[in-house]
Amino acid sequence: MSLFYVPALSSGNVLSEEESQHAVKVLRLEVGDEITVVDGTGGFYNAKIINPHPKHCTFEITSTILEHGKRDYRLHIAIAPTKNIERLEWFIEKATEIGIDEITPVICRFSERKIIKAERLQKIIVSASKQSVKAYFPQLNPLCTFEELIKHHSASQKFIAHCYTSPPTPLPEERGVTTVIVDNFIYDKKQLQKEILKSSDVLILIGPEGDFSKEEVQKAMSAGFIPVSLGNSRLRTETAGVVACHTVCLRNEE
Repeated sequence: MSLFYVPALSSGNVLSEEESQHAVKVLRLEVGDEITVVDGTGGFYNAKIINPHPKHCTFEITSTILEHGKRDYRLHIAIAPTKNIERLEWFIEKATEIGIDEITPVICRFSERKIIKAERLQKIIVSASKQSVKAYFPQLNPLCTFEELIKHHSASQKFIAHCYTSPPTPLPEERGVTTVIVDNFIYDKKQLQKEILKSSDVLILIGPEGDFSKEEVQKAMSAGFIPVSLGNSRLRTETAGVVACHTVCLRNEE
């Protein structure tokens, strides 16, 4: 059965012009044909076409399921936009298909991309949600800085995934500030899959191609983030995001 997205059902049972075009011109749906409608906030509706107009196709709801597919955990991934925007788009598509509640693009010290097109990313979320038959669509937050992220976003479990593996050395003086890192302060990482608590609210930070800076890791830890590893392989940013998302999903399905 064809699935359509109508974000504001309270304003009327009408498909958007884009969805109407797809229903009538592409799928050639007619009066009485059955469809499925989701609202992105848990509403899952069976319906049938009333007026197959190519610009404002109307439908009648025949049955309703609220909180369809609701999970007992919440996952928020904050991820640095990749230099090649298609890699970030791939992450968003796959994470949406797997199951995620919130995505925040975050600018870090070593970020090579500091501009994104939120409208395009939102369209990818809608498409991936429909493809995977999701009634809950993830929330895409505005682009923010690393400092804003750790200051304004919280969760019962907070993690930062980074790639530092060798014993630290004092950093050279930079911009008039001397930074000294204590042994094992950054490098004592835990395995994410062993730290995730089922049915919890989780926030995971994923850095840019150049990783987080050591200062960022320290700031995150000072804010209560636990440093974690996603495995023995060195992963690309978007791959790390998908692995983190899938790890949390699998842990909650055990």
